[in-house]
Amino acid sequence: MAFLRSVVRSVRLVGMFVVAGTELLVKRPPTREARAEWLHRFCARAVKGLGVEIDVVGTFPEGGAVIANHLSYLDIIVFAAVHRCVFVSKAEIANWPVIGWMTTMSGTVYVERGRGGSAKKASSGMEAAAEVGLPVVFFPEGTTTNGEAMLKFHSGILAQAMAAKHPVTAAYVRYCVGEGNDASVKVEDNVCYWGDTPMWPHVFRFLGLKNVRAEVRFADAAIVFSSDVVHRKQAALEAWVAVKELSEGTVGQAGRTVGMVCGS
Repeated sequence: MAFLRSVVRSVRLVGMFVVAGTELLVKRPPTREARAEWLHRFCARAVKGLGVEIDVVGTFPEGGAVIANHLSYLDIIVFAAVHRCVFVSKAEIANWPVIGWMTTMSGTVYVERGRGGSAKKASSGMEAAAEVGLPVVFFPEGTTTNGEAMLKFHSGILAQAMAAKHPVTAAYVRYCVGEGNDASVKVEDNVCYWGDTPMWPHVFRFLGLKNVRAEVRFADAAIVFSSDVVHRKQAALEAWVAVKELSEGTVGQAGRTVGMVCGS
């Protein structure tokens, strides 16, 4: 059944990409707001079509920077489905077939990690998003993990956000899988995408899952840093703590975690 479900959803997902890609090609949204709106609608449809439920705790900020832990390619879809936003992403994604073109068209700000000046170049993209009131989401771990522990936060993009005096709000994402799946299914392997796992086989397995739920938690207020951007390493540590604090608590409300296998 899981294999058949993967096949059916794969076909459905390809159809969604075709429709959304055609819309991009024809309309070519001229503004960042229009591109963010396109991505929001596409991801909301994708989440619904793939049977993923999203619980939101707190409020997605209307502007500034949003920093979160990073578990999967699903993170971007989930955040964009919740609210219009712009992402900061590694530059390699721009070269991915189809997806690279779509992420570029949706207004993604790219960062070439390890290359001097890359964070400053990304800063102009963040400023452009801020000017039109779009929150900018980035994942300062720099890579995905299996959720067992958060990696240290890189400070480059955070420093740019602080230098521009953007409020920085912490967020935390985690996933659960419910009943109806094989007993061997684990969030850290079947939902989280990390390490050297080949992407497309992982996507195919993920599409076969039932009752996947994402929870996104947002802090009540922007982070108050103890110092300025000169001490960006300390700021990165304080941001890490702010995100980590959001990981406490149960997934879902009013006992909705019953029968769920969760990734912290």
